[in-house]
Amino acid sequence: MTALYLDANASEPLQPEARAAMIAALDLPGNPSSIHGDGRAARRVLEQARAQVAARFGCRPRDVVFTSGATEANALAIHGLGAGRRVLAGATEHPAVLRAAPGLELIPVQPDGQMDLEALDAALASGPPALVCAMAANNETGVLHPLLDIMLLCQRHGALLHIDAVQAAGRLPLSLVESGADSLALSAHKMGGPKGAGALLLRPGLDPAALLPGGGQERGRRGGTEALPAIAGFGAAAEAADPAAASRLAALRDAIEAGAGLPVIGAGAPRLPNTSCLLLPGAPAETQVIALDLAGLRVSSGSACSSGKVAASHVLLAMGVAPEQAGCAIRVSLPWNAPEDAAERFLEVHAAMRARLARRAA
Repeated sequence: MTALYLDANASEPLQPEARAAMIAALDLPGNPSSIHGDGRAARRVLEQARAQVAARFGCRPRDVVFTSGATEANALAIHGLGAGRRVLAGATEHPAVLRAAPGLELIPVQPDGQMDLEALDAALASGPPALVCAMAANNETGVLHPLLDIMLLCQRHGALLHIDAVQAAGRLPLSLVESGADSLALSAHKMGGPKGAGALLLRPGLDPAALLPGGGQERGRRGGTEALPAIAGFGAAAEAADPAAASRLAALRDAIEAGAGLPVIGAGAPRLPNTSCLLLPGAPAETQVIALDLAGLRVSSGSACSSGKVAASHVLLAMGVAPEQAGCAIRVSLPWNAPEDAAERFLEVHAAMRARLARRAA
């Protein structure tokens, strides 16, 4: 049987439009910074991708800074916008944020995974101006933070707001301007583009110092020759991504959760339409992932960026899940091209795995 890929939150399958744009860009010999004809042709492709990203995510093209991915985009925002400020971040943020700033202050989350707004309000009121980092959607549970409420608190206390929008981008309507954020991080491969390209979107007037000054590319905000094929694919994927497909994926997700009959982490909060975090007490996540993989189902446990580390998820621990259970959850994340029988196939294989585990434990 053909393998069933259900690990979209680690990386989405490539959109055909992105593939075509990348192949076309690979044939361009010019450097976008060169002023001759081939350089200008490369520059046109670069600026087209910039315009595509800007149009999809509600900002001006000049305020799109291309990076190597969201890890770099988050670091650029935190080091650039957070200079001279306290940096606050939710306890369930991605390691790319949590490890980016020494002395970062953690804001607790509610049991449903949403940021504790009272704790954020108190933290903002307790000291000098801050930079607040908040995920649009959690990569492990799919839980959506109340970004509007967070933005209003930031405005009340004179704080800047940086949103890690990696998991929400392309799956839900998202706009830098409408969110009220000061910056927003994106990753191409989480929306059907290639790995190796990302972007930081900036509110007009903000000009963070470059982490990589280099040759002054990206208006001096990110040096180094732009990865043109990856960026071309990024732009095409941003344009092709269809948040309207959310209802189809949500129906498949709901069928998986109903059929599995297991506790769903974050079920009480608004979530991404494609994501389920399923808890099977007594069955280590690594055991489940390997067993399902051998049966042709590709799922994951926790963040793909922490692969190879056998430890309970910091996300689930922050939500109050008991340590002995926090290592027994798997993430099922449906890709944009999930087949219509995805739920049926998952449930069949998952039930067989549970039966085998039960026999071994007997």
